[in-house]
Amino acid sequence: MSRKKSHRSEAFDSSPKVQIIPLGGLEQIGMNITAFRYADSIVVVDLGMAFPTEDMLGVDLVIPDISYLLENRELIKGIFITHGHEDHIGAIPYILNQLDVPLYATRLTMGIIEHKLEEHQLLESTDRHVVQFGDVIRAGDFTVEFIRTNHSIIDAAALAIKSPAGCIVHTGDFKVDYTPVYGDPIDLQRFAQIGKEGVLALLCDSTNAERPGFTASEKTVGSTFDFIFQEHQDSRIIVATFASNVDRVQQIINSAAKFGRKVVIEGRSMVTIITIAQQLECIRIPENTLIDIEQIKNYPEKKTVIITTGSQGENMAALSRMATGQHRKITIGDGDTVILSSHPIPGNEKAVTHVINDLLIKGADVISQDVHVSGHARQEDIKLIYTLVQPKYAVPVHGEYKHLIAQGKLARELGIPEKNVFILRSGDVLEMNAGGAEVSKEKVPVGAILVDGKGVGDVGNAVLRDRQHLSEDGIVIVAAAVNKDTGELIGEPSLQSRGFVYMREADELIEDCMDLVTEELTHAMSKGTRDNGRLRGIIRDELGNFLWRRTERRPIIIPIIMDV
Repeated sequence: MSRKKSHRSEAFDSSPKVQIIPLGGLEQIGMNITAFRYADSIVVVDLGMAFPTEDMLGVDLVIPDISYLLENRELIKGIFITHGHEDHIGAIPYILNQLDVPLYATRLTMGIIEHKLEEHQLLESTDRHVVQFGDVIRAGDFTVEFIRTNHSIIDAAALAIKSPAGCIVHTGDFKVDYTPVYGDPIDLQRFAQIGKEGVLALLCDSTNAERPGFTASEKTVGSTFDFIFQEHQDSRIIVATFASNVDRVQQIINSAAKFGRKVVIEGRSMVTIITIAQQLECIRIPENTLIDIEQIKNYPEKKTVIITTGSQGENMAALSRMATGQHRKITIGDGDTVILSSHPIPGNEKAVTHVINDLLIKGADVISQDVHVSGHARQEDIKLIYTLVQPKYAVPVHGEYKHLIAQGKLARELGIPEKNVFILRSGDVLEMNAGGAEVSKEKVPVGAILVDGKGVGDVGNAVLRDRQHLSEDGIVIVAAAVNKDTGELIGEPSLQSRGFVYMREADELIEDCMDLVTEELTHAMSKGTRDNGRLRGIIRDELGNFLWRRTERRPIIIPIIMDV
């Protein structure tokens, strides 16, 4: 399997080449963004975010470093979005304020994006284009065609990106669903037609590449909900799922209507997306089925269903607040049935288990098995797309490194030579044409930009280290007033501690610390030291060593020297 190998020929050296430049989305789940360049034209596919890892204390989300795009902004002809999940659109409000380029997406995807842009006061200034499946957009030296696919969100698209060097097919996140809840099945006929025309490279979703067989249809979940509703007619039902999975919400509503239950939509993101889906007629809610959460008290609990966010154990999501008793409107108790209609995203398993335990402690019946199907293609679906498209080169995308490797193996099994399978890393530049392909020795800058509140990029490794340090050992603040003319302390130093020791129970330690500070400052100033920076350094070093000897902890020490 190739990363640095290349298949070169005279044709490759002399013919025009197209570049594939992943700026994120490889080696991880999330932050998907890829640039394609031919001559003086660049098109960008997706602008996704990633959720912070456990060591990113206080960080809200992570977006990709777009230094390469900013350096070449005049060459960018358009941004093309495959679907409306956060890992593909979440960075848009933080990036479009730096790039004034057209944005193309299907209707529900654009509806979700427009809501984000409106929140960031960017709606009017963004050049937006709603496209339909089959539309072909001219973007400099490229044309980009939107092809219908199926996924766990409506209006997902694959892209056929054509340049003079050849056609590249980007599947986006997809599955093969012959019986989707809403809309038509994946357009396999168009994939086959493009394959017959000739495809240079296939960038295919790798998320489920390790899993054999076919991905089940979303519609199969509907019968499972019917069975659960039938078996739990005497209990209130609460269903947690992804806010963006409109088809899942549709099936929950169908079951609720069938069994005469009223439905409450709870959770900010859930309310937002379902409202947009209703406006675009992407979801059908029977009349008098949906009620406001304020009305729920007017109905027997066994006649209600609450559809909520929080299936991934997010701390502030509605289900987590219900589980911990912090939700203002809903209290979990005996007789409630809670359904987790999703699989934990890798890394979220502990959080999900914690929420389940809290729910069980409160007396709820929790169902988390067999109430979800994936939105990603398994091995046989992936093989089908490869067989239809018949690409010269395989470039697995979307997934952790092990997922990319698994798809590379599938590609080789289907007859693609090993030298034509490229497992890329973010920042690689893959150049190709019909004559050959190679990964350039030059890489483009990539990385993660941390978003913390309204701050974008102002939290770096140093700040994260300080936050980690604070979370582990706390902080000690020492203040002292000195007369620099006489070199004398004025009064006693004061000491405050947070997250280090409980001061009311550490009188002796605090007293010893203040004695040490007094002694060190007096000694330093008697030797002629008057510089505040030097005095602060002495306090920091000596007090730090003293506290380590006494407690085996290293709190952050902040000395304050006041001149009087």
